[in-house]
Amino acid sequence: MGAAIYDYFNHHKADRLRVFSSQFEEDEIPVKELFRTIQSMPALERTALEMATGRILDVGAGSGCHALTLQAMEKEVCAIDISPLSVEVMKQRGVNDVRLTNLFDETFDETFDTILMLMNGSGIIGKLNNMPDFFQRMKRMLRPKGCILMDSSDLRYLFEEEDGSIVIDLAGDYYGEIDFQMQYKDIKGDTFDWLYVDFQTLNLYASEYGFKAELVKEGKHYDYLVKLSLA
Repeated sequence: MGAAIYDYFNHHKADRLRVFSSQFEEDEIPVKELFRTIQSMPALERTALEMATGRILDVGAGSGCHALTLQAMEKEVCAIDISPLSVEVMKQRGVNDVRLTNLFDETFDETFDTILMLMNGSGIIGKLNNMPDFFQRMKRMLRPKGCILMDSSDLRYLFEEEDGSIVIDLAGDYYGEIDFQMQYKDIKGDTFDWLYVDFQTLNLYASEYGFKAELVKEGKHYDYLVKLSLA
């Protein structure tokens, strides 16, 4: 994704950013959308940006569209991404505090009032069995009275029958655990796990690990914004 972001920023155009999965047909991400302004952001994202307070961490910041919007609101934001090219673009676009790091890198030991995880922010958790590590990490990174603002989607609509019933293999993996691989030009990334989690399941894990989950806003297509804070 970093190469696509870099091309679009420097040449004002980019090739197709292709997305593969063993569970779905091939898809693509319009690179232009990664540079969207607040006017073209979904309502869930705009709500999260307005709610973010104090020192804010923008996780998986990509082209910096959220970080730049927060700066325009005169909010303090630190943007992190694992792509060197994305980090370079963010610096060139004027994001003040950009780091090349992974959310789970223990050497990144700063604390924040708001941790912002958007564009299916739950995806970075990967699988349900990573929830304990995720919440333990969040406890170390959040300041007192801090919160996580995260969006996700319930993929149950993919399993709905015509009569409204849902057919899911309960003996299999959780239905929101997806594997993805991205390709840009001839650059093919490694396969990675991505988690879409329904609110009820997230709420159960949150309460088990000392967090309170508040459903802030629901979108038009099984998506939602959640506020996670220490109980």
